[in-house]
Formats: sequence, C-alpha cells, structure tokens
Amino acid sequence: MNVHHLELFYYVARHEGISNAVRNIPYGIQQPAVSAQISALEEDLDTTLFHRRPFKLTDSGRKLYAFVEPLFSNLDKVADDLRCGASQRVRVGASHIILRDHMPAIMEAVREKHPDLRVSLQPGHQPSLEAALLGHEIDVAITMLEKDSPPGIEAHALLEIPLVLVARRSSAIRSAEELFQSKKPTEPLICLPPDEPVTKNFRAGLADLGVDWHTSMEVNSFDIAEQLAAKGFGVALGVDSPAYRRMPGVRFLPLPGFASLKIGVLWQGELDGMLKAFVGGIKSHVAELRQTLAGETA
Repeated sequence: MNVHHLELFYYVARHEGISNAVRNIPYGIQQPAVSAQISALEEDLDTTLFHRRPFKLTDSGRKLYAFVEPLFSNLDKVADDLRCGASQRVRVGASHIILRDHMPAIMEAVREKHPDLRVSLQPGHQPSLEAALLGHEIDVAITMLEKDSPPGIEAHALLEIPLVLVARRSSAIRSAEELFQSKKPTEPLICLPPDEPVTKNFRAGLADLGVDWHTSMEVNSFDIAEQLAAKGFGVALGVDSPAYRRMPGVRFLPLPGFASLKIGVLWQGELDGMLKAFVGGIKSHVAELRQTLAGETA
C-alpha cells in the first residue's frame, strides 16, 4: 500500500469526508487529488473504504482506520520525543475575532519567556474546536462560548464582549433605539452568517424587542462588514472588542440589553509545559484588557 494514500485516508476517515479532510490536511492539496488517490487506494485493495453521501466507513474502512490511526495521530508526539525535550509547540484553535485582535499579543508575551515557542493556528467556533480538542488535533482553544462543554474538556471563562451596530459617521443615525422605533428598520443590515454566535445573539435581542430586520448583505468577517458600513452600504453588526482599533469614518451604536459574546479558553487534561505557559499568557492578556477597560470607564 502507498503510505501517502494511507495518510490521506486517515484524514478523510477522521474528518468524515474528503472536503473536510482537505481543510485539515496540514499541507496544500486539492480535493480532486485526494479523491483520485483514495480511489487508487481502494482499487489497490479491491474494496470500498467508505460511502460518500452520507459519509460512513465500511467494514474494510473501519479495519484500515483502526490500523493507521495510532501511527498518524501520534506523529507529532513522536517528533517531540525525538527532539529530546518537552514540546515547544502549541496547536491553537480560535475564532476569527481572537485571531485578529488578540492572538498576536498573546504569542508575543509568551515568547518573551519561551523564545522557542512554535504556534500553529486553526480557525473555528466552539463546536468544531471542541471536536478538534477531543480528536487531539489542537491543544487549546479560545472561542466564543455558546453552551456548556462536553465531558473531558475544561472550560475557563475569560471575557464578555458587547455587541454594537456600526454606522457611517456621517449618517443621521445616532442610536440603535432610534433604528428600532419603527420595528422594521429600512436601513440595509450587513451581518455575519446566521450560524455565527454574534448573529444568534443579535437575532435573539431583536426578537425580544419585537423588531423585524432582515439581513441585506451577508459577509464572513467583522472587517468586511465595517468597511462596507464606512462606505455607506448600510448598518453593520459588530462587537466592541477592547483590543480592536475601529476604522476611521464609522460610529459604534451600543446595543443595551443584547447578550454579549462570552469568550473562554478550552483544553483537555492537566496543564503542563508549554501549554501551561500559553494558557497563562492568555489569562495575563485578559487581565491587562480588564485593567485597560477599568481605566477607560473610571
């Protein structure tokens, strides 16, 4: 059997599908190439390893995965052991807002005491990051907490970030209350996808107020939403993150009564070595943010 084909099968089986595997394979490879090499493996073995839609391993696929999983899932651990020392690498999963506004400062602070620190980053939200933790694909996650974590995952709350609306500075709109008076705002709404935690919280707040406001433009990041608002394409949903430098030409409109985004750090097992230092760096960064916020509101 071709060992590279076995590696690709490992990722397909672990992530339950070829498209999901392509997003998690730690090197560049396109979906058609994975499909072709998996087909070659099945042809070589003269068996079907999994059903495509919906994804399900066959009996042969389960036997092969049980054989290859211990090898490929432990490669990083073996590499660290062969380096004759504790691992200096931390695999971090984080939501977009954390990667954008906080991760550089956290990494810089930890690296001052641990110059050999190596970090790999994986974007995602709580459900996918919890699955990655349980699958030993990441060591720690920093994300928005939507629900209680499953057994086996430690969760530590860090910070709450309020929701805001973002309007063009030259706009006549001065407050969210002003927008909501009619119960059906006519301004175009720029919003993240409906499954994003920030959008869920916003929709719940609108429902409590009896406000009917449909999304006019869906985007995949706060940055894009704010840029569009600055150019007058509508009012954007955003967050008032303490480390974020707001774009010139916009005004933040607070949303009192709307649920904030709760940020937390997740991990498995005992904290030790570089992972303990990294989680400590996260908590120190948040403590500094709290001091900054306290100074601004004093």
